[in-house]
Amino acid sequence: MQIVLISGLSGSGKSVALKALEDAGYYAVDNLPANLLAKLVAELRRAGYVRIAVAVDVRSGANIAALPQKVDDLRKTVGDLRVIFLDARDDTLIARFSETRRRHPLATDDVSLAEAIQKERDALESIAEVGHHIDTSDLQANTLRAWIKDFMGISATEGLTLMFQSFGFKYGIPLDADLVFDVRCLPNPHYDARLRPHTGRDQPVIEFLESQPEVARMCEDIRSFVANWLPSYARDNRSYLTVAIGCTGGQHRSVYIAEWLGRQFADSVRVLVRHRSAARRVFDHGAGAAGK
Repeated sequence: MQIVLISGLSGSGKSVALKALEDAGYYAVDNLPANLLAKLVAELRRAGYVRIAVAVDVRSGANIAALPQKVDDLRKTVGDLRVIFLDARDDTLIARFSETRRRHPLATDDVSLAEAIQKERDALESIAEVGHHIDTSDLQANTLRAWIKDFMGISATEGLTLMFQSFGFKYGIPLDADLVFDVRCLPNPHYDARLRPHTGRDQPVIEFLESQPEVARMCEDIRSFVANWLPSYARDNRSYLTVAIGCTGGQHRSVYIAEWLGRQFADSVRVLVRHRSAARRVFDHGAGAAGK
């Protein structure tokens, strides 16, 4: 079991860090009281979870002082426990609270924001000493996400789903497409009466398209483009990247290429393959039959 404990100053980016780990597949819990940490870990262990990220901070109240001891106790039973402590300069924290108009958890009518930040520093001093310290003063949110993933050894594409979606141009370009490739220039099985009823997933169409050198060249060009740029899209902390492949009707060429591309990336990233227009064709056919 691996546990990542996130703590730090309010406004330092704990929510950003926790979300980055959740997107990478960790079971994430925010604002956990420190005295419930051991109970949470025990329950999630019984439930079969192996990667857990927990945010514990000054919102725990007085029992936050017990967190270092709780961490020491957990290390005896957990194989991999890491503590990340996020910090920032006082002027940066004050500016962030001013921009978001959020109230500091320790601020009251009698305690100013600056005084609340100092009280929080004092309360978290012992925790700061046992954690991996990250100063977020000059970091953008995307940079912090990348640093958290680097620290945890999470690959750039972990947490990202790559979807290949075939479609027919005559039905319009999918609104959710991030990248669109037009393959209408390739030989069209539609003009062969024997192939017309089939789709790009059927063996007769597959054999026809695989016999065309330009189809192989197009497939490789798209594969190479996506492979080269996928790490950059992943560093942008996307959850999905949708690659749309379009032919005239979305039945033959685009379906074949989307399926082919899905197989090429299946071992390196989470992949989904969807056939937008082919599904529409089946639906329309079924609706027509039902109406007879």
